[in-house]
Amino acid sequence: MLKKTAFTALLVVATCVISCAQQGESQRPSPPAQAQCAFSDGKTITVNYSSPRMRGRKIFGELVPYGEVWRTGANEATTFVTNENFITVNGNIPAGSYTIFTVPNPDKWTLIINKHTGEWGIPYKYESEELARVPMSVTKLSSPVENFTISFDQTGGSCTMRISWENTQASVELTEKNADVPVKALHKAVQIKKEKPQN
Repeated sequence: MLKKTAFTALLVVATCVISCAQQGESQRPSPPAQAQCAFSDGKTITVNYSSPRMRGRKIFGELVPYGEVWRTGANEATTFVTNENFITVNGNIPAGSYTIFTVPNPDKWTLIINKHTGEWGIPYKYESEELARVPMSVTKLSSPVENFTISFDQTGGSCTMRISWENTQASVELTEKNADVPVKALHKAVQIKKEKPQN
C-alpha cells in the first residue's frame, strides 16, 4: 500500500513538472511554433522554432545584424527533422534531425543545416558539424510581419520553406531525392555550384 501511494505521488509530481514546463514555454515572449510540409507518400519535414515579435523594433540590420549567423528565431536552436532525403542546390540532405541557422543579408540569405542538435540558439560554435550552406532568395514584403514565421509551400515533390519577419521573406526549395526534378532546376543548381568561389 505504501509503495502504491508513493508511486501515485511521484506520478502526480512528474505530471505537474511536465505541465508547468509546457505552460512556461507557451508564456515566453517568443512562444514555440511549428511548420510542417507533408507529402502524399507520408514523408514530412517538420520545423520547430520560437517566434519572437517585432514590438516596434527595427529587426534586420539592427536586432539581427547582417552578415552574422542568426539562430533563426529565439531561445533553443530551431530544429529541422525529416524522414526523407532531399536535394538542394548545394547537395543532399539525408533523412534525420538537424538544427538550422541563417546568415541574413539585404539581398541574399544563407541557410545553414547543422548536424548538432539539442543546443541553445547562441552562441553559434558548431561550424565543424555543418552539413550544408544553401543560398536563399530574398523578397521584400508589401506589409510587415509582426510575428517571426516559418512556413512551407508544397508542390508535387518539392517544398519551399519561407522565413518571414518584418518586411523580409527568405525562401529555399527542397526537393525529394526520388522526385522528378525539372531539367531547368538541375541546370541552375549546376551553374550555382560552378560559380561558387573555391577556397
